[in-house]
Amino acid sequence: MRNLEKAALRGEPSYVWRDGQRRRFEMIFNSAGDRAQGYILDNGCGVGMYLEHLRAHTAHAYGLEYDHERAREAGARLGTVVRAAGEHLPFPTSNFDLLLSHEVLEHVDDDRLAMEEIARVLRTPGSEHQGGRLVLFVPNRGYPFETHGVYWRGGYRFGNIPLVNYLPRPLRNRLAPHVRVYSAPDLRRLIASLPLKVIEHTTIFGAYDNIIARSPSVGKILRGVLQALERTPLKCFGLSHYWVLEKTKPDA
Repeated sequence: MRNLEKAALRGEPSYVWRDGQRRRFEMIFNSAGDRAQGYILDNGCGVGMYLEHLRAHTAHAYGLEYDHERAREAGARLGTVVRAAGEHLPFPTSNFDLLLSHEVLEHVDDDRLAMEEIARVLRTPGSEHQGGRLVLFVPNRGYPFETHGVYWRGGYRFGNIPLVNYLPRPLRNRLAPHVRVYSAPDLRRLIASLPLKVIEHTTIFGAYDNIIARSPSVGKILRGVLQALERTPLKCFGLSHYWVLEKTKPDA
């Protein structure tokens, strides 16, 4: 599979550790609490950048990756990485204290089934354990650009394409059939009837590290302005949804 085709179908994982990754890791770690010292699954770990940092806090951090080459690279560096699909997690029920799904759910074949599997493997609360938590990042339909590119006139156009996600869904999905995009109501429908409660949800902008690398002054101003909007109603235009969900007892 060519690199562009892989990027279209499976997204691009983090290959470097910069301000954007550091910021998101802090959000993950803060959301986890003491679960960060428990059993962790990085569900869709790519080449293992987040997994590597999670393993600094626990000996029980595992990765799952569908792409063979990425799983092999992550496994060679870190071990404890298995190759499997998110719709069929090869782990026992009620096994993980923390599960990270970072910009992955939009690429799976069946996102509802993948979410059911996430709920299954999160630890069920009981007398000895608190409920496992899911930290979820997915693309926001309100962001003015489709960051995964589009298919146009029989070919794939990589890059940030403006306004695609504002089109009616049938048309948007013809241009970007390779990746989903979510609104907050979409996510609520996705978790409906599952034993998951929402602990936190918001929308965040990116860190714009690539722009800063090319033009530091302009890029840092852009980052500061956009991230400040996260504290306003204009966060609805953010790059990604950031949701924290916790597993409840089945009858809760």
